[in-house]
Amino acid sequence: MHQITGSTAAEIADSIRALRERGLLGPGDALPPVRELAASLSVNRNTAVAAYRQLAQAGLVLSRGRAGTVIAGGETVAQEGLAANTVLRDIGSGNPDPSFIPDPTPALQRIVGRPVLYGEPVIDPALDAWAREWVAADLRRDDLRITITSGAVDAVERLLAQALMRDDAVALEDPCFLASIHTARLGGYRTIPVPVDAEGMTVDGLRAALDAGVRAIVCTPRAQNPTGASLSPTRAAALRALLVDHPYVLVIEDDHFSALSQRPYESLIGPEHRRWALVRSVSKFLGPDMCLAVAATDPTTAERLAMRLSPGTTWVSHLLQRLALAQLQDTSVQALFAAAAEHYAAKNRAFAEGLTVRGIPCEPGDGLNLWVELPVPARSAAEQLMRRGWLARTGDEFRPDEATTPSHHLRMTVHDLDEDETVALLDDLAAAVRR
Repeated sequence: MHQITGSTAAEIADSIRALRERGLLGPGDALPPVRELAASLSVNRNTAVAAYRQLAQAGLVLSRGRAGTVIAGGETVAQEGLAANTVLRDIGSGNPDPSFIPDPTPALQRIVGRPVLYGEPVIDPALDAWAREWVAADLRRDDLRITITSGAVDAVERLLAQALMRDDAVALEDPCFLASIHTARLGGYRTIPVPVDAEGMTVDGLRAALDAGVRAIVCTPRAQNPTGASLSPTRAAALRALLVDHPYVLVIEDDHFSALSQRPYESLIGPEHRRWALVRSVSKFLGPDMCLAVAATDPTTAERLAMRLSPGTTWVSHLLQRLALAQLQDTSVQALFAAAAEHYAAKNRAFAEGLTVRGIPCEPGDGLNLWVELPVPARSAAEQLMRRGWLARTGDEFRPDEATTPSHHLRMTVHDLDEDETVALLDDLAAAVRR
């Protein structure tokens, strides 16, 4: 290992950066464990932790959990959205149907008003009032505070950053939303996978994560991505009971499908829990380009978030806030939400029934996608589908750790297929699992 130097976090980070830039450290090269680096440089362990965290936040290194920290570069990282540079029919994008995203033109005409200046409140007062009412209907906490962020991913990143240090453990669902996996890796956090079944996070899985010392939990209360699972009342109560003895573990609930969900909201956040956040973005129903989320949190977490969203730096545009509110309060847009919710549910239900008839039992969950269990490894089925013109996404991509066994699931986005395409895909998938 080339000599890393420095006595402060900034100096150590600069030293590693210089070694990387000169080609002396390359993609995949392992860096010393934190304790070993601290000992070799005669610095406090926290100094080494801070150096690695600076590098991780800059995207220069990646945390591999127990496998250590390595120089970043050249990784093929799974991302949500349409696949680039392919002639195949993409059935794994996870996108909403554009025909159910409201046209913002009428709302744009209503949001013009007085400009916002430096030093003014970062949250539009009307949106703040509406968001409080929206959240309070489900989360009955007298102490909740509202913060507006640039989408759910931004909210989760900021929430974790204000609560965790590098190498701290965070519980993620297994399988997990891709952005949460990337956020944890970029922050240098240790991920503890918690299995998800039809009722959400498992009790044994969360108990094991708490025993492992997690300081934060990222959970999807309904329409879990990729499985479509939603917390049942019984499961939510059991998980809240586990958390009674851990009131300062930060619980982040990403309720991304809120306005479209067919399931009631159930929560891990108990009445006495001290550190919590309920995040609701608008991207699934107002469109992915509407980068805005409401984060309802406890007062302490809100204060820490406010320090990272201060006036003059990184607040969310008031024009965007007003546009979102104008659409959310529009009765015609609300009717479109209802139609979209029924469309996604009906299309997924019909496709699941078609799979079951063809010998692939499938229960539709909630959300935009279907989570299809196969009798063969998913990658094998995906390869067969490619030969038939389909681009599928396997469950291997959604694992928060380095799994050794192959996934037997596909996450499929089928709500935008026409009738002929639906029948063709059903037949092709049935043939793919028989080979």
